[in-house]
Order: sequence, then structure tokens, then C-alpha cells
Amino acid sequence: GQIIPERRYVEAINRQAYQYEMGDFPTEWEAWIRKKRNDPPTIEEILKNENYREEMKQKVKDLSEKDQLLQAKEYKEGLVAEPVHTHVKGHASAPYYGKKEPLQDPTSTASAFQPGSWMPPGSGSSSS
Repeated sequence: GQIIPERRYVEAINRQAYQYEMGDFPTEWEAWIRKKRNDPPTIEEILKNENYREEMKQKVKDLSEKDQLLQAKEYKEGLVAEPVHTHVKGHASAPYYGKKEPLQDPTSTASAFQPGSWMPPGSGSSSS
């Protein structure tokens, strides 16, 4: 009176079972083995899906190239600002980096705190 579940497996040909890696089997077969689909895939279905994936990869590549050309044209014409390249000074865990002149605003770097300094009006670098 015990129901034994169906076992699905693939016999390895020209390789030992441990030599197979993820992606060696078509995804349709893996779906059937893992019982995500009821019927095993046909060769025509696998080829059709593989051609579709290759076609999509080519379309994505073409679209990406077209987008890069359009971006370059927009940068050249001044329609879009070019991305800013950020220059990093020091590191967040460094106690001090950059200029060592007193600042009007307090600064905090990692565990170090530098209180702000009083500067006469009109002489400051950040009060303008």
C-alpha cells in the first residue's frame, strides 16, 4: 500500500557523473529531472529554445552597441553631461587625510573627530 515516487535520472555518456557541472544539460532536461515539467523535452524544442536564446543575445549586443553610439553622439553634441570621475582621497578608516588647515565646519573621519574652527568673516574658504 505504499506509493513510490517516480525517479528521474540521466545516464552519463563519455563522462563520469562527478565530471558534470551546472549548465552541461539543457535547461529543459533539468526542469524535467527536477519535476518542474511533466513531459521530457523534444530535440526540436531544445533547438528552438537554444536558437531563441542566441537570437536574444545578439539583439542585446546590437542594442548595447547602438546605445553606446547614441551616448557618444549626445556627449559630443553636449546634450548629456559626461559621467564625472570621482577622485578618492585617503580612506574612511584613516584618521586624517587631505588638507590639514583648520576648517570652519566640524569633520569626522572614522574614529577621529575634528571640531570646527572660528574664522573671521570674509577670510574663510567655506563661508563664501
